[in-house]
Amino acid sequence: MSLILILEQVLNGLQAGVMLFLMAAGLTLIFGVMGLINLAHGSLYMVGAFAAAGVAAATGSFLLALVAALVAAAAAGVVVETVVMRRLYARDHLDQVLATFALILIFSELTRWAFGSFPLYLNPPDWLSGPVTLPGGIRYPVYRLALIGIGLAVGLGLWALTRRTRLGIRIRAGENDREMIAALGVDIGRLYTLVFALGAALAGLAGALVGAIQSVQVGMGEPVLILAFVVIVIGGIGSIRGAFVGALLVGLTDTLGGIFLPELFKLVTDPATATQAGASLSSMSIYILMSLVLIWRPTGLFGAKA
Repeated sequence: MSLILILEQVLNGLQAGVMLFLMAAGLTLIFGVMGLINLAHGSLYMVGAFAAAGVAAATGSFLLALVAALVAAAAAGVVVETVVMRRLYARDHLDQVLATFALILIFSELTRWAFGSFPLYLNPPDWLSGPVTLPGGIRYPVYRLALIGIGLAVGLGLWALTRRTRLGIRIRAGENDREMIAALGVDIGRLYTLVFALGAALAGLAGALVGAIQSVQVGMGEPVLILAFVVIVIGGIGSIRGAFVGALLVGLTDTLGGIFLPELFKLVTDPATATQAGASLSSMSIYILMSLVLIWRPTGLFGAKA
């Protein structure tokens, strides 16, 4: 196994990680501020991907497609929060799970009705197409490098928002004592809507960006949602920093496990079955990582101590 192949897989893991971060950051914001379990977050990811694919097909502009993904996902988030979620804040988590699971089915059927059952394809712009030669002779797609850069920029922007702005102060205060900030005159309903729209917009952006390297299809958000939950459990619920570190760990573990574990199995077992056994263990690797983190730190890497 060559060093160039390993470095390429590391970059692939970073790219997968930063895209997971966009998904997990919105999810952890919503849960941290509102205490709401939102299984429909993956559907907002799907809404962003389909909005981007539709606008790109109509206009030919990738940038307009990204704007459309942000607007569509944020608008869908506002509708979901005002119509459904506001009735669930004081309810049990089981009620929230059931209601948001119903939203998954609704979004899936509406998307199938609007766009059909066949996958759509979103092509990256010409100025982000093709490979670039990195130091060491690594030829890597420009678009995937751009995804890494966008994810890092969004992470920095979220840090600045939560740490350097008045809205960020209110978000952090809402995580700790929502009754107190409501008593101080903060419109808690408007804050919830803003946080939900922000989380939805991040999910929609992730869907649009990933849609250019895989097909856009109904149900594409649910597998990513599962990984996002793993990320926030590893990083710590309510922590943006934890979501970022957890997403990178999951992305690198999943990607590197896919190439190293089959090779390790070839050393200890029959090469004919090593690939299958290694692939099976690779698919379990992120859950093994989550288990180890929880054994060591039950609240996650950056979660508040009990």
